[in-house]
Amino acid sequence: MVALAADEIEGRVVDAPHGAASRPPSRAAAFAWALAQATRDPHVILIGIYIFAPYFVTRFVGDPVAGQTLVAEANKWGGWIVVATAPLLGATIDRLGPRKPWLGAVIALLTGLTALLWFTPPDGSGLSIPQVVAIFTCFSVLIAFHDMLHNALLLPAAGVKGAAHASGLALAGGNFVSVFMLIGVLIAFALPGKLPWPWLPAAPLFGLDPALGEPDRVVTLIVAAAMSVGAIPLFLVVPDVRASGRSFVAALRAGAGDLRQLVAESRGNGNALVYLGARMIYTDGLTSILIFGGLFAAGTMRWGTLEMLGYGIVLSIAAVAGGLLAAVADTRLGPRRALIAEISLIAVAETLFLGMDRTHIVFLAASPAPVWASPLFASLPELAFLGLGCFLAIGVTAAYASSRTMLTRVAPPDKLGVFFGLYALSGTATLWLGPLLVEYATRTGGSQAWGLAPIVGMLVVGLAGLFFVRGGGRLV
Repeated sequence: MVALAADEIEGRVVDAPHGAASRPPSRAAAFAWALAQATRDPHVILIGIYIFAPYFVTRFVGDPVAGQTLVAEANKWGGWIVVATAPLLGATIDRLGPRKPWLGAVIALLTGLTALLWFTPPDGSGLSIPQVVAIFTCFSVLIAFHDMLHNALLLPAAGVKGAAHASGLALAGGNFVSVFMLIGVLIAFALPGKLPWPWLPAAPLFGLDPALGEPDRVVTLIVAAAMSVGAIPLFLVVPDVRASGRSFVAALRAGAGDLRQLVAESRGNGNALVYLGARMIYTDGLTSILIFGGLFAAGTMRWGTLEMLGYGIVLSIAAVAGGLLAAVADTRLGPRRALIAEISLIAVAETLFLGMDRTHIVFLAASPAPVWASPLFASLPELAFLGLGCFLAIGVTAAYASSRTMLTRVAPPDKLGVFFGLYALSGTATLWLGPLLVEYATRTGGSQAWGLAPIVGMLVVGLAGLFFVRGGGRLV
C-alpha cells in the first residue's frame, strides 16, 4: 500500500506488491470505488473548509483568531499521528491482505464523529470546545487512513486498464457532489427568509433555526449520511485482496522491511530526491491554504452561512479549471516550468490575500459600501476577495496536478513504483509542519493574517528547491 497511495499517474499504475484480488475487476466495481470517494470528498469541502469549520471558529468559539489557533493545533496533532503510524500501518496491511475490514472501521468512525458535530449549538450546551478540537484531530488522521486504504482498492476494483478512468471519475464526482450539496444547503436552509423569490421556501426547511446555527450544523448530518450510503456499493461489489495467512506481528515485521527496502532502492537518485524534498515543503503550504482559507474568509470578511456557501460553490467550480490548466501548462511548458510559475503566482496571491478584509483590498483602504444589489458579495472588497480566492483555487489545483506529472519526468522509469511510494510518504512526512507554524504565528501575531504568513514562507522554500531539480522539461 505504500507504493499504491499515489498509484495512478497519467494512466500508469503499479501492481499490488503483495496478494491478489479475490475476484476480477469490473465496471460495477470501478464505479463503486469512485462513488465511495465522490461521497467522501464533501467531508473535506463542507466540514473542513467552507461550512462547519468556519462556523466553529466564528460562532462556536466566537473568536476567529483563537478558533484558527485551535484548528491549527488539531491538525498539528493529527499530522504527527499520521506520520508516526500511517506508513508502517499501510505496509503491514499490505502484508496482511484484506483492506475492506480496515476501511469499514475507518468509515464507521469518520461518519459517527461527523454526525456527532451536530451537537454543537453556539450556546455551548452540547459538545465542549476541547471535544470538538479532539474530533478535528481524529478527522485529520481518519481522512489520511481513508485515502490510504481506499486507494489500495483501486486496482482490485478497476484493474490496470480501468484505473485512470476510475480515478478521474472519483475526483470529478467528489467536486460534483460537493457543489450539489452546497447548492442544496443554500436553497433549502440559507436563502429562505432572506429573499422574496417565489420558488424559495418561506423559511429554512425542517424548521431549522439560524439562531442556533442549525443551517451550518446540518451539513454534518448530510455529509455523514452521504458518506455512509456512498460506501455501501464498495463493500458489496469491489473485490478485496486475499488474506496472506500471516499473523499481525509477522505482517508488521515484513511491512517494516518493505519500508526499509523502499528507502534503500531510492539511493543514487539524488535529483528525484531533491524534487521530493522541495515538493514536501511546498505541498504543506498548498494544503495549509486549503485548511485555513475558509477560516480566514469567515473571520476576516465576517461572512456567515450564506456567503460561505456561495464562496464554496464558486471556488469549487474554479478548482476544476485548475486541473484543466495544469494539463495545458505541463504540455506547453513542461511540468517543472509549470510548477515554478504556479507556485510563484500562488505565493504572490497568498501574500496579497493576507492584505484583504472588509475595508481593504490588498492592503489599500476601500469602501465597504455595496456597489450592486446582491444578497452576497456586494462590496468591492468582497468581490476582490472572491476573485483572489478563485485565483488561488485554480493555482493550488494546478500545482497539485503538475506535481504528480513532474515525478514521472524525474524518477527513473525502472523505479517509478518506488518513487510513487516515496511520493506518498513525503506527502505525510510534514503534515504537521504547516499547522504548527500557523498555530505559533497566530498566537504570536494575534491575527488571522499573521497566522497565515508562514504559508508564504513554505511556498518560497519549496519553490527555491525546484531550481535545483534537473529535467521536467517539455516533451518534444
